[in-house]
Amino acid sequence: MDDFTRELESPSEAHVTEGRDTDALDELAPEKTRSDLEWERLLGAIVARCETAVGKDAALALEPPPRDELPRRLAEVQEAIATDDRAEPLPIAAVADAREAWSRAAHGGVLAPTELRSIAQVLSAARTLRRFLHARREALPHLFATCSTDPALDRVEDAISSAFDSEHGGQLADHASPRLRELRAEHAAARGRMVSRIEELIRRYSHILSDTYWTEREGRYVLPLRSDAHERFPGIVHASSASGATLFVEPRVLVPLGNRLKMLEGDVRREEEAVYAQLTGRVVEAITSVGGAIEAIGYADLLSAIVRLSRDLRLRFPDVLHVREGEGFVADLRDMRHPLLALEALEHKRPVVPSDIRVASGHALIVSGPNAGGKTVALKALGLAALMLRHGLPVAAQEGSRLGLVEVVLTDVGDDQSLQKSLSTFSAHVVNLARILEGARPGALVLLDELAGGTDPREGEALAAAVLDSLCRRGAAVVATTHYEGLKALAIAGPDAEGTRATSRDAPGGPRFLNASVGFDPATLSPTFKLALGVPGASSALAVARRYGVPSLVIERAERFLGGEQRSFEETLHKMNQERRALELARSAAEEEAEKARLLRKQLETELENLRQRDRRVLEKETDALFQSVRRAREDLRAAQARLRARKIEPEELRETERAVDSVARKLALGGELSDLLDKPAAPRGERVEPESTINKGARVWVPRLRAEAEVVSVQGDGQLRVAAGSLKLTVGRDEVRLVAPEANRAAPRGKGPRLRTSHGSAVQRPDREALPTFAGADSLPAIQTADNTCDLRGLRVDDAWPMLESFLDRALNEGQRVAFVVHGHGTGALREKIREELKRSRYVERFRAGQLNEGGEGVTVVWLA
Repeated sequence: MDDFTRELESPSEAHVTEGRDTDALDELAPEKTRSDLEWERLLGAIVARCETAVGKDAALALEPPPRDELPRRLAEVQEAIATDDRAEPLPIAAVADAREAWSRAAHGGVLAPTELRSIAQVLSAARTLRRFLHARREALPHLFATCSTDPALDRVEDAISSAFDSEHGGQLADHASPRLRELRAEHAAARGRMVSRIEELIRRYSHILSDTYWTEREGRYVLPLRSDAHERFPGIVHASSASGATLFVEPRVLVPLGNRLKMLEGDVRREEEAVYAQLTGRVVEAITSVGGAIEAIGYADLLSAIVRLSRDLRLRFPDVLHVREGEGFVADLRDMRHPLLALEALEHKRPVVPSDIRVASGHALIVSGPNAGGKTVALKALGLAALMLRHGLPVAAQEGSRLGLVEVVLTDVGDDQSLQKSLSTFSAHVVNLARILEGARPGALVLLDELAGGTDPREGEALAAAVLDSLCRRGAAVVATTHYEGLKALAIAGPDAEGTRATSRDAPGGPRFLNASVGFDPATLSPTFKLALGVPGASSALAVARRYGVPSLVIERAERFLGGEQRSFEETLHKMNQERRALELARSAAEEEAEKARLLRKQLETELENLRQRDRRVLEKETDALFQSVRRAREDLRAAQARLRARKIEPEELRETERAVDSVARKLALGGELSDLLDKPAAPRGERVEPESTINKGARVWVPRLRAEAEVVSVQGDGQLRVAAGSLKLTVGRDEVRLVAPEANRAAPRGKGPRLRTSHGSAVQRPDREALPTFAGADSLPAIQTADNTCDLRGLRVDDAWPMLESFLDRALNEGQRVAFVVHGHGTGALREKIREELKRSRYVERFRAGQLNEGGEGVTVVWLA
């Protein structure tokens, strides 16, 4: 990947993953916006769900892709969610952070064993991920393209993994190189001699030793000698005990052997380092691909974390409105929730109240209502939804929501008082408003909390109206919270700030200003946190004060101070909200009853279908048993015919066998006792299609499997009908439909040949024996077609078809088949005539006939084997 090429050229970079593109992020959401909306908290929720250090860093550095690359990001996230929905999440587990090892190798260093093992661990994870994606590449094309790694890395991973012994703490294995095996064997032998010799010395000099053990000091083998006996024991003192009573002495006789061990240890260490250098070289040869594998694992981990967050918070992708850059922004979110509140609710098991919200460029949504009622929450939730989609994340809203791609989110939320900058609360807000007015443009989303508050109400109200008007004229989509009655009235009356009604040019698609409010329950004196569009809300300051314990006398005096006009306005708003709440409750109750009815209907339909399926299984089992009876009866009839030819049977016995066969056939015939049971529809509608009837194009029929009416588009040659129900078209059998209205041009009866039901329960008409040409005494009893007894010759030349068929008949006869179906098609008829001519002379054939309508008609020949 190009990112890693730049890393190699920049020695100062220590990690593979690049840092955040602050320019792109600041352009979309300035630092003030990210702080107001607590964007870092949302990223933290993704980080908490990552498994790898690379994934965590990728989450913290998540940035909005360019608009032309956003569809790919959205597709990748949607594919990752789809794998999780199928209980096949991306195979990502915690792996070591190999970025420093990668950087060290890229800059010429030799990797230590732990670093090599970390590289191998990442490459193993990349191999697992690549195989997972390759097996699902058709369903996950974007993930396969983004997260697949170089297959050649498998050899690098195999080389590293095989060099280390996982059963012995991951140390370098003896077989890592032939020379290493030889040196370690020699070292082990020398150490064995050393141990044997030193234990012999312990037994000989135990009377002057402090204890009967040996140890190592400074890499030399020593004995614990009493300090008063050092004159009697020749050796080199390497250390002494803290008390000085014991000296650790290397026996002089062991010095040559100790020197040999030291030399062998050096040889082993140098050979191990040579192996590390060789393995590092393998990594360096594929350094770009290794870096790509590290990044792929990190990105897959990030996607998996997004999927887990989506599952935890029930996030959904809205319908993305791909408006061209600079053309505006639209939000129409259903049951929107604040994702950070949803996170808290997840931890504390409490619900979050959802709300609908709609706003578009050139329009302002003015949100009013009581304090602590959820106005600011709705403001922030919309801002986060816009940022989340722009980063390729699903949002906290229900399916059916629509959201455009925002170009910049500008906010003025919270108290920005600054003692260092000598700014009051109002001054700080004005500074922010100036910045927002400068950056507002089509495609911008502006969120203003308590617009122009903290100053003289009349002047603040006038300033707020002017700011909203200016922002809308600049093409921004605006959501503002307020307690100013003038702003609420502005949205009700519909004039702009200068007192003239907005034109269609100024506010395409509707009024420029729209009211919304958070609900307030006067019975409990508490907010409902539900946002209602189109209705202004009362601030209910006195009611809130009463709820939080302000004395009643104070409340009553405040109500007297409140002007009559103001009280009337507040009372009107309260009445409107009460009526709206009553309507919402009624609608909610109606929707709940409708949902109960839908669920009950679905349950009843399921139970009815289960009963039908159970009856069908029982009847099909009986049908199969009857078909077996037919086969046995036909064999008896064939044997009786053979005995008759041999003069070993009376004619009456043959007639009895024929009658038995005919009895079973009648039970299987459509209109027989089994057919009557199987043909009963769950809810019959219209007239049954009789066998002698003709259905014309344009007829209206009832299709039970669709539970809907359909129109006959065409009548096919094999008796099947092509029907259309709305945009859905399908092919059905005549027996699968019922006429909704009688046909005007119904034809006269064409015959009364029996109709047979197949072993799968589908009814088919069988014409009279005279209706089709027969050959060599064709049998009128049903023949069962399977894949094993069918030979398809369509597309073959005449000269090539018969050898193939003859081979097929020979094999079928050897396998004990009694009947075969030869599919040759209609065409010019040459292939059919050739086949039937050859069948007359074939030693394999007892008799044959043309296929019946349900068997393929003249396009099929049914053959009974000799």
